[in-house]
Amino acid sequence: MKTRLRLLFLFLFSTALLTAQQPKKPTASEIHESIKKLNFLGSVLYVAAHPDDENTRLISYMSNEVKARTAYLSLTRGDGGQNLVGPEIRELLGVIRTQELLAARRTDGGEQLFTRANDFGYSKHPDETLAIWNKAQVLSDVVLAIRKFKPDVIINRFNHRTPGTTHGHHTSSAMLSIEAFDLVGDKSAYSNQLSSVNVWQPKRLFFNTGWWFYGSRENFEKADKTDLLKIDTGVYFPSNGLSNPEIAALSRSQHKSQGFGSTGRRGSQIEYIELIKGDLPNDKTNVFEGIDTSWNRIEGGKAIGDILYAVQDNYDFKKPSTSIPELVRAYKAIQGLENEHWKTIKTNEIKGIIADCAGLYLEATANTNHATAGSIVDLNIEVINRSDSNIVLSNIVNPNGIKIDKNLKLDNNTGFDFKETLNIKNTQQASTPYWLTKKGNLGMYTVEDKSLIGKPETPRKLNITFNLNIENFAIPFTKPIVYKTNDPVKGEVYKPFEIIPEVSAKISEKVIILDTDKQRDIEVIVKAGRDSLEGYVELAHPNNWSVYPEKQKVTITNKGQEERLIFTVIPPKEQSEGLLTPMVHIGDKVYTKELIEIDYDHIPFQTVVLPSESKIVRLDIQKRGENIGYIEGAGDVVPESLRQIGYNVAILKPEDISTENLSRFDAVVVGIRAYNTVEELNFKQQILFDYVAQGGNMIVQYNTRHRVKVDQIAPYDLTLSRDRVTDETADVKLLATNHEVLNFPNKITAQDFEGWTQERGLYFPNEWSSEFEPILSMNDKGETPKTGSLLVAKHGEGHYIYTGLSFFREFPAGVSGAYRLFANMLSLGKNDINQPNQIKN
Repeated sequence: MKTRLRLLFLFLFSTALLTAQQPKKPTASEIHESIKKLNFLGSVLYVAAHPDDENTRLISYMSNEVKARTAYLSLTRGDGGQNLVGPEIRELLGVIRTQELLAARRTDGGEQLFTRANDFGYSKHPDETLAIWNKAQVLSDVVLAIRKFKPDVIINRFNHRTPGTTHGHHTSSAMLSIEAFDLVGDKSAYSNQLSSVNVWQPKRLFFNTGWWFYGSRENFEKADKTDLLKIDTGVYFPSNGLSNPEIAALSRSQHKSQGFGSTGRRGSQIEYIELIKGDLPNDKTNVFEGIDTSWNRIEGGKAIGDILYAVQDNYDFKKPSTSIPELVRAYKAIQGLENEHWKTIKTNEIKGIIADCAGLYLEATANTNHATAGSIVDLNIEVINRSDSNIVLSNIVNPNGIKIDKNLKLDNNTGFDFKETLNIKNTQQASTPYWLTKKGNLGMYTVEDKSLIGKPETPRKLNITFNLNIENFAIPFTKPIVYKTNDPVKGEVYKPFEIIPEVSAKISEKVIILDTDKQRDIEVIVKAGRDSLEGYVELAHPNNWSVYPEKQKVTITNKGQEERLIFTVIPPKEQSEGLLTPMVHIGDKVYTKELIEIDYDHIPFQTVVLPSESKIVRLDIQKRGENIGYIEGAGDVVPESLRQIGYNVAILKPEDISTENLSRFDAVVVGIRAYNTVEELNFKQQILFDYVAQGGNMIVQYNTRHRVKVDQIAPYDLTLSRDRVTDETADVKLLATNHEVLNFPNKITAQDFEGWTQERGLYFPNEWSSEFEPILSMNDKGETPKTGSLLVAKHGEGHYIYTGLSFFREFPAGVSGAYRLFANMLSLGKNDINQPNQIKN
């Protein structure tokens, strides 16, 4: 038992180190597993639509048990999802979910690939999905991914035969995979790719099915399983003390922004895959049957295999370095292979194994986590060999291609630390996700450098190459420059070394709402990326708005410091909207981008450079009441948005919900998915309902019907469903035209539903008691009307409102009508509805 706990701790500790960006430090058992993987020449590509769609059990099984090179092709980066860990949405959420996928793959041993498809939100049918995505481009990316990765086996997560029964992105991923299977071997298909890749033909394509695709376990038991392979993925790995499902759970738990923390299981766990294309294996537990996955697969491979199989069999767990001479011998032979695909893969693998067997530690750290083009950075280089192997550091090569001779004999456990300086080129581009450097559209990201398509993140350009002579043979090792510091709580902390602009600027608010024509001061934050920064700032603004002063001088002494400037914005008298962009003039250059830093413990520190824009809206709005209590849910910007239009918003923690505290609020708003994420609310519901009965307003925003943590969502019967309207331009019919919520203090018309983004709303109730009055009707094309998007019930002296309308998306986009309607919801019961002048036209 103690041994198992120790191994489990080692594995969890290793995983934690990886997610914190520290160098991998494998155990002797893990090195041996790597040698086994080195001796397997077969590949599996798993295909689905979003981060968290992947079956981590199957990916981990293929990688860790079968030893196949395994990758997950996620067509999107999950930009359209929700965020349970912070306020980031859209492209910034896509950055987070990309890194969560990479953390998952580090855990389960897979690799990660993408296409340029943008997750524009929920889609009900693949026809809609493929029209928005640009089918030809996404299909091209899928073909390219297969030609690059060269899988023997493809496994689709979703069923291509059931369009319209699930998310359109899901079905589309399977349809595109199947279509690509027939194209990848055709030289006339996407022939422009053949300058960088060769055609390829996978052997088999499967669908990862299960009883849920058949409607019930009973139906699945009765189904014809002739074309199904049955795989027990519940295997146990003594090398790390974990079962495969436990590893899979750790992998799935990396999807923290989506709340997919998972508990590991032990024991048998069956997965089924259905053959869709290719020949059916006779052994229905072996996806590689009939495929040579040994070194004999490639010309010249047999001799390499003879060396490496012996290394595997004779491995010394107490002294892995005894394998180094034969590993180096195999490395030499691999360099002579004509098969460039396997040569590249196995060269990288065996180099890592040689380094691990020698206990090699090679690291280049900068004295700062970011610098600007043209600057000089101090580097610390650490090199140590922790074995008796004959290893010499011949030289290092910096990112500018400059070779620095060393000729150091690396004796066992004798460390070398030396200082170098790096002159960063003036032409060095700022570090940022490559798919965000150019503006895309609703369905697709724009990637000008075609060599980057499919890569999970922007390749590191600032690397140090360590040229070593190991057992009298030259082997280069390339390491990215990193930043390392010590945190009093976390200990050793790593961050990527990034290039940032010499200056960046942003307006402190991304959406600025002005509900009158009175002038408003706004704050512009200018941040220096280098020392001694001087220039001036002006604001680009809509023509019918005025800004004072026209420009302001900025002087910042030290890198990393900020200067805050106040500009006065004067809106027009009529309703209007547009964009504000700070323009920083430094010498003859103008900078219009902002620097965004994403810092969460579960993913590497991220630097994103985006155009600096804030939406500014002169809003024709009236409101009643002032003080709002907000119960936070899964993370949204509704409180900040309500403050924009003049409300006093106080965040209410569950322990603060009491009759006395609630009495001071004109309305209480419950954040998105609060009933899915805040268990303590189950004990506060009656207090909230009593608040309504005594004359208060309670607005509950959408929750999913899955994992509801309260016994009663509303004071009356209310049943949540999966009903949603994904077309943000769908017609909205006003059902209760005389209801106070559509008339006071703002007159709501069809115009208020113009300009909505991503969707109308989601997870509408589909059943409710007679106390509720439906206010709106809407539906996607070809569907029946959905009337549960906004429900209002009188309860005692107050009002209870349930809404699935996506205010959490519309407010950050500055959608005027969303603000006006929400103000009416907050104002219920506070209007003098007998006074005609209360209606604002």
